[in-house]
Amino acid sequence: MKDIRELALQKHYEWKGKIEVISRVSVNSSEALSLAYTPGVAQPCLEIEKDINKSYDLTRRHNLVGVITDGSAVLGLGDIGPEAGMPVMEGKCVLFKELGGVDAFPICIKSNDVDELVRTIYLISGSFGGINLEDIAAPRCFEIERKLKEICDIPIFHDDQHGTAVILGGALINALKLVGKKTEDIAKCVISGAGAAGAAIAYHLMKMGVKNIIVCNRRGALDRDDERLDPYRRELAEKTNPGLEKGPLSEVIKGADLFIGVSAPNIVTKDMVKSMGEKAIVFALSNPIPEIMPDDAKEAGAVIVGSGRSDFPNQVNNVLAFPGIFKGAFRVRASDINDEMKLAASYAIASLVSDEELNEDYILPLAFDPRVADTVAEAVAKAARDSGVARI
Repeated sequence: MKDIRELALQKHYEWKGKIEVISRVSVNSSEALSLAYTPGVAQPCLEIEKDINKSYDLTRRHNLVGVITDGSAVLGLGDIGPEAGMPVMEGKCVLFKELGGVDAFPICIKSNDVDELVRTIYLISGSFGGINLEDIAAPRCFEIERKLKEICDIPIFHDDQHGTAVILGGALINALKLVGKKTEDIAKCVISGAGAAGAAIAYHLMKMGVKNIIVCNRRGALDRDDERLDPYRRELAEKTNPGLEKGPLSEVIKGADLFIGVSAPNIVTKDMVKSMGEKAIVFALSNPIPEIMPDDAKEAGAVIVGSGRSDFPNQVNNVLAFPGIFKGAFRVRASDINDEMKLAASYAIASLVSDEELNEDYILPLAFDPRVADTVAEAVAKAARDSGVARI
């Protein structure tokens, strides 16, 4: 890990930025200049003035994502500030382009004020076909996304929430095949982490048919009567844990068919995994150090184990989701990325592992599988049409 970090730092000094603007037209003559710029450019301007939707046909807006952060929850580094988050935002833009053919531009905003962030993003939203919110701390991220969805007519997608949930959903679909269960057969699912990812995963799994989900924070199972909960966690508490179980993670994990960790390293022991139900599934996604190391989870009896790491089987990686999701949304000029589209993405990702290929160490396609973005895009575009948010 140390070698990778040192080499990455060296490369970033060499690269001096991972993205650049490349012209799609050549301006090498007076005629070319007249067409791309003045006086000819006035005509598309006037067309857009008459019909703002022409901005998608006459500019790059139709394929451009704004990747936006306030730098408050960058990777596992915390609130390091917007400028310090820029290397991550540039990297995200690289992934959009390389894996999905989608153009993306990083924007780092120097504010942690919800209303200021919402207003800023709304005011620049006309430049983009969609907005990818990134590395914004909870619970602020929930409010920002909700408010932007209310006032913007383009897709607003917080990848830390929904990208993680979509990939986790795809992994679960195939994991359940191997243990001979359906989502409705999951007697108990325990999620460690009540932040952006944990909440989105819980809601996504409910849409998939999982009935009994218990979300834990550092104090244990969320208690709907806990006055310390903010409105978003209280809502999550009220919609989960129908049996009103209480206690620390070590207690509520007992008998669980499924454990999902999006919280902190080394908080799950072998004994805790042993206390889970038969044919247990463990997704320990804290990165770079998971809640329990995959080898330990396997040794403790878990049948299917996934993590966020590339050096173990079954990496749960958001790169399988967001490029294809935006590509599909852009294909039909969707006004939103809704639940139907996210569910379609999960099933599309799962479908890329055939029944013949499926095994305990291969439940998700690899991050660089060239089929992923187009398969996800096709499913997402269809779901957008079927759910009524497609505009073309």
